[in-house]
Amino acid sequence: MIYPITFILFIFGLFVGSFVNVVIDRIGKGETFVKGRSHCEFCKRDLKWFDLIPLLSFVFLKGKCRYCGKKLSYQYPLMEIVTGILFLFSFTYALSLFPFESVNFILVLLFSIVISCSLLSVFMIDLKYGIIPDNIIIFSSIVTFAYLLYFGNFLQNFLTAIGSAAFFLLLMLITKGKGMGMGDVKFAFLIGLLLGFPLVAISVYLAFLTGAIVSIILILAGLKKFKKDTIPFGPFLAACTLLSFFIGNKILEILLKFLNFG
Repeated sequence: MIYPITFILFIFGLFVGSFVNVVIDRIGKGETFVKGRSHCEFCKRDLKWFDLIPLLSFVFLKGKCRYCGKKLSYQYPLMEIVTGILFLFSFTYALSLFPFESVNFILVLLFSIVISCSLLSVFMIDLKYGIIPDNIIIFSSIVTFAYLLYFGNFLQNFLTAIGSAAFFLLLMLITKGKGMGMGDVKFAFLIGLLLGFPLVAISVYLAFLTGAIVSIILILAGLKKFKKDTIPFGPFLAACTLLSFFIGNKILEILLKFLNFG
């Protein structure tokens, strides 16, 4: 029974991934969701329903707009696939905590899906447009507040959120806004609220580590200039938060064993 459910969940995730693409582009461009139907970003023609079938439309149209023939970004199929995979991760995560038939399983599954899509949106919006949108952070924080109140982990995570935001605010003041921005501070609050301690420490550490490695690679490859070009930190935070949310406890367990504390 599990396999048909996971297949259906993955397909549903592809369709949600199509909506995530809309969120990414419209929020990134400062547009609203009431703007109208999806359209080609080049010729502005409204897209038909058969142009919006996840993955299949991109393949059948050979990655081009049906109307103007311009090549479409690989962001669209990639985000759809990633969203489908995150739906499967969410299912596995919820199943590791509660029985399939329980109400708590449904709540954890829905929460994991919402948070995954939110973090994926932040990842791509900051990477593509250089902003961490307040509306996604506020929405995700409210959902996380409700989730924590229901499952009884509110106080510890709330204090962790304040500490995380204070740490990033300190970094912003030290770097005078060049290394961190207020978007990162607000995002840090959400990360602390979501993960709690010590998982937030793992997430932030991995984000700084991967950010430093990628920056060095880009500088050595000549794609970025030292002290001149900035690299958004939000994508690293979002990716490492997702990783810590799903398997942070396993990472912590491995780390403790490595340090001979386990």
